Amino acid sequence: MRGVEMTRDVLDGINENADRIQALGSDNETLRRLDDRTVAALRESGVMHMLQPVEFGGIETHPGDFAEAVLEIARLDGSAGWVAGSVGVPPWALASADRRLRDEVWEADPDVWIASAHTPSGVLLPVDGGYRLSGEWRAVAAIDHCEWVVAGARVVGAGDSAGLGYSLVPQADLRIVEESWDAIGLIGTGSKSITIDDVFIPGHRLLNHSSIVDGTAAGHAGLRNPIYHIPLSTIAPLGITAAVIGMAEGVLAHHVETAGADGPVEEHAAAEIRASRLVLLDTLTASFNRVLDGPVDPGMRARARRDQIAAARRAVRAIDEIVCHSSVDALRRTSAVQRLWRDAHVGLATVVGESKVVVP
Repeated sequence: MRGVEMTRDVLDGINENADRIQALGSDNETLRRLDDRTVAALRESGVMHMLQPVEFGGIETHPGDFAEAVLEIARLDGSAGWVAGSVGVPPWALASADRRLRDEVWEADPDVWIASAHTPSGVLLPVDGGYRLSGEWRAVAAIDHCEWVVAGARVVGAGDSAGLGYSLVPQADLRIVEESWDAIGLIGTGSKSITIDDVFIPGHRLLNHSSIVDGTAAGHAGLRNPIYHIPLSTIAPLGITAAVIGMAEGVLAHHVETAGADGPVEEHAAAEIRASRLVLLDTLTASFNRVLDGPVDPGMRARARRDQIAAARRAVRAIDEIVCHSSVDALRRTSAVQRLWRDAHVGLATVVGESKVVVP
């Protein structure tokens, strides 16, 4: 019951901060990163703790509850929702890591934020005691506010059978490339590029790629909660896909509120957005139920990826339908509708790209 009660606390926290999160949307975009007040609201809500193990100060709730929380934030502001959906996932991956790494990160600060950079844009060179890591990763959401980053890289000469690895790197060991985030949407996420130049990575900071991808890492780590046995290819895009659907809900809400419209167009868009939400959650539930009987097979993993992309596309099509029937006033630069519209399109492109990065 503790997890259920704390999940309610997260949703209540989001609701209590709803006006503040929504009002700060334009400020986030102006700053090209989250305003510190937005960051404070997200921290207060506890959304980043939802997939974090109870043992390390987390809530350890069902990923579906995490998706619902991200949806609620994204409908208020696309950038805030995107950051919640991106930064809220690494604690799930860290849960299956070497005990030394979990202690190193969470004993120092259970409220730490960890950024995601899954694309294998770096090279890990094996050396005594670990690896040397070099590379450049683009569009790392909220990197200014994160103390660590999960960086994907190709292992040269050793490592797991896939030749890939995810290493945890402290922000002090990387360089943030300022002014590198210049997309037309999700501007407030501060998704800047980072570079790492020949940094030593102790062996315990490397996450086994293949076992995280297929969902067997949790068993090796002795984790019993089924949420940690769901494959990475289902969990990694979950938050950002939920964010895109949440943006669609936000567009619909603004449109109905400002235009006072409630006709066939709005009804159809609402049905499409609701269907997107249901597909996302149904696919997740199917994966969750499957792990109760053992590892999720490649077919189920492929279905989950396919359904997530389809759900995001469906939601964005609904946004486009709404925008096509919006007034000029709704599309002014000061309007939340046009911001969410841009955010959702950039978000969809990233959801599709993420599905190619995380190998099933």
